[in-house]
Amino acid sequence: MNFLNVISSIAVLALLIFFHEAGHFLAATLQGIRVSGFSIGFGPSILKKEFKGVTYSLRALPLGGFVSFPDDDEQGEIPPDDPDLLRNRPTQQRLLVISAGILANLLIAWIALFGQATFIGLPNPAGPGVLIMGVQEQEAADLAGLTVGDKVLSADDINLGQGQEAVQKLVEKIQQSPGKPIKLEKVNNGTKEIISLTPSNFQGNGKIGAQLQQNISNSTRPAKDISEIINHSNTQFSDLLIRTIKGYQGLFTDFKSTSKQISGPVKIVELGAQLSGQGASGMILFAALVSINLAVLNSLPLPILDGGQFALILIEAMRGKPIPERIQLAFMQSGFILLVGLSIVLIIRDTSQLSIFHQLGNSR
Repeated sequence: MNFLNVISSIAVLALLIFFHEAGHFLAATLQGIRVSGFSIGFGPSILKKEFKGVTYSLRALPLGGFVSFPDDDEQGEIPPDDPDLLRNRPTQQRLLVISAGILANLLIAWIALFGQATFIGLPNPAGPGVLIMGVQEQEAADLAGLTVGDKVLSADDINLGQGQEAVQKLVEKIQQSPGKPIKLEKVNNGTKEIISLTPSNFQGNGKIGAQLQQNISNSTRPAKDISEIINHSNTQFSDLLIRTIKGYQGLFTDFKSTSKQISGPVKIVELGAQLSGQGASGMILFAALVSINLAVLNSLPLPILDGGQFALILIEAMRGKPIPERIQLAFMQSGFILLVGLSIVLIIRDTSQLSIFHQLGNSR
């Protein structure tokens, strides 16, 4: 991986986390709700600055961020019945603050795609083949030698063509071939190779454990008018959002297989570096994809995520009284432990899978 591409993908990831937290922050401050802190990352502070009663900090563990409120500061000078505390605001205002980070990430993803279409241009008809965006370890695609960045040109000597039709052709071929070998022609960095891939059988359909995307065109053309820009942005945005939602649905319908697709910060940065190597279009696709993933992930009703806090507020509204603090505290603490533990596991797993470690192992 190119070092500059790695730095670019890290910068994009940090910027997306910043925008997510900025959504919460702005939704609170614009409604006159008191905010005590704005942090990027977790753990001890590396940099800290207080301005107008708000402590801004950069923390050691770059696994997310948070906006803190003075509501839980029992030793603070603000009286508990202050109308500007978050907990004392109407339910709809509190829900807006909680959901604002998700809305910010969705908006940023759409703006990125809109900006690409406006200033870079619309992609010319995509090059031939299907782009491999992700590969699950020890699944059929991985065992056959498919890697992120590969472009599959043909299946059983039948050219796939280009665009979304090429993706659909390959998907249908895979689904119709459970347990049957498929001869694929792939290309990466100008090197062509023929491989044999045997889809596994999942409920009667073939499955290879790879994320497929229509090939990205490196050339662009100016849009005809603003309506073409908007239509193109909307189509790209909805396609990425729908596929992301379906991916998370798989955690509930097929957890064993789908859980292997969960990526930590290391794998996300690696994907960003690979896509940024394809130019500005690849980098913008990475930004939009990660921003949408952040939005969908945070909408899940799990502890410490925005969806979990959203659910607590709704339960409180239905009960007509606050949830006992000990229950809220246990809910949030369990979520924090789960998040940190999962992140550490994913970092170790994804780091061990980097190509540099494979090269070191093969050199022994």
